[in-house]
Amino acid sequence: MVTIDDYGDYETAWCPGCGNFSILKAVKQALVARELKPHEVLFVSGIGQAAKAPHYLNAHLFNGLHGRSLPVATGVKLANPGLTVIVESGDGCNYGEGGNHFLAAIRRNIDVTLIVHNNQVYGLTKGQASPTTAEGFVTKAQPEGVASASFNPITVAVAMQAGFVARGFAGMIDHLSELIQQGIVHRGLALIDVLQPCVSFNKVNTFAWYKERCEPVGPTYDPTDWEASMKVAGQWGDEIPIGIIYRNDRLPFEEHFSVLSQGPLVGREVDQAILKEIMERYG
Repeated sequence: MVTIDDYGDYETAWCPGCGNFSILKAVKQALVARELKPHEVLFVSGIGQAAKAPHYLNAHLFNGLHGRSLPVATGVKLANPGLTVIVESGDGCNYGEGGNHFLAAIRRNIDVTLIVHNNQVYGLTKGQASPTTAEGFVTKAQPEGVASASFNPITVAVAMQAGFVARGFAGMIDHLSELIQQGIVHRGLALIDVLQPCVSFNKVNTFAWYKERCEPVGPTYDPTDWEASMKVAGQWGDEIPIGIIYRNDRLPFEEHFSVLSQGPLVGREVDQAILKEIMERYG
């Protein structure tokens, strides 16, 4: 039986009151609910305070370059499709430096769960604007306010018909944990954009601000209706829909490769005769 204790309890480098604490708790709850043992899970992250989250639990971890977590996760999943692969990093890492990889992962529909800590600033590098920062938001690096329009990852993901698109809120841990569970179960890319207050550098989008606005989609909402999902994805203001915004049954990327039908590449013996034949072609 898997318990929360199996995933450990560590001292963090986060600011007191940071939304990362709630997300870490929700992730642990989801892993335990799915009865996943630490050795059955691999986390991949980039750079930033959000990317440190997997450092604070017992599981396999590849901590790579800024914005480059999805390519690593794709390679891992192709080599070992049986492994539960979770990408966890921030809005700057995934939508800024990793923007092209984000789009490629949606197109490929690789079977990984992408958890984005979206605090609408760069929390590690002292609060400059990120892709999701609201237009007009004032920072030390943008003293006259952000001039660029805000990037809406939910709208982009739904428009591209990503396999699973959800939005959660760090202040609703049980709801977020359920979204993560469903993302893990989904066959294909599962994006879970988590609204996560940064208590040090974002004094606008606070826990109180989100609590007044975040509203779970109702039981009659149909996330398989693409046109309806597009309308919901674009809602942002006095009411922010959270929950599963869109999902479909696209074939996962790894199922396009016949070689994987014989089982994971990991652990296979190398056919020396075939390898020799290939090498001799370059002789």
